[in-house]
Amino acid sequence: MKHELPQLKYALDALAPVISKETMEYHWGKHFQAYVNNLNNLVAGTKFESASLERIVRESSGALFNNAGQVWNHTFYFDSFSSNSKKAPEGKLSEAINKQFDSLDGFKEQFNKAAIGLFGSGWVWLVKKDDGALVITQEANAGSPLHSGSGIALLTVDVWEHAYYIDYRNRRADHLISWWSVIDWAVVERRYNNM
Repeated sequence: MKHELPQLKYALDALAPVISKETMEYHWGKHFQAYVNNLNNLVAGTKFESASLERIVRESSGALFNNAGQVWNHTFYFDSFSSNSKKAPEGKLSEAINKQFDSLDGFKEQFNKAAIGLFGSGWVWLVKKDDGALVITQEANAGSPLHSGSGIALLTVDVWEHAYYIDYRNRRADHLISWWSVIDWAVVERRYNNM
């Protein structure tokens, strides 16, 4: 199975100024594309050659996992944005966030704290556990809830520097504050309700 760079559902400049066109050209067009290319090269001739991306992420290790994990993570990440996004969750997801974190602002504060506090490169996730509880998890490098089995992924932020360095330099916290304005809560609600 040949893996391909997923098409965006918005223009490269649609998320500016939060995420600039230049950042998108590098992050989506170069970094993400490199993970796809590496995955296709690494999977050739292995037992994963015809496997789904999800199976590769769950079962592989080493360089193959790192590239498959980054393809899955980036696909999930870029699908969470919209230039005309729903700005806050409603319904069952809103209720769950309020129950677990007291408020949407309380959730954002804890999520940002986890993202700022993640040493080095990786991802921070909002995860729905099997019992319905919501948790915030930190995953280093290419880690994800799909790989760790920690629950169902609902939302993620990429804290690798290539996700924000062009626009924010080393100011990860500033990036996180503005990042919320391009999250499409309709996508996150759909993930929550479909699980």
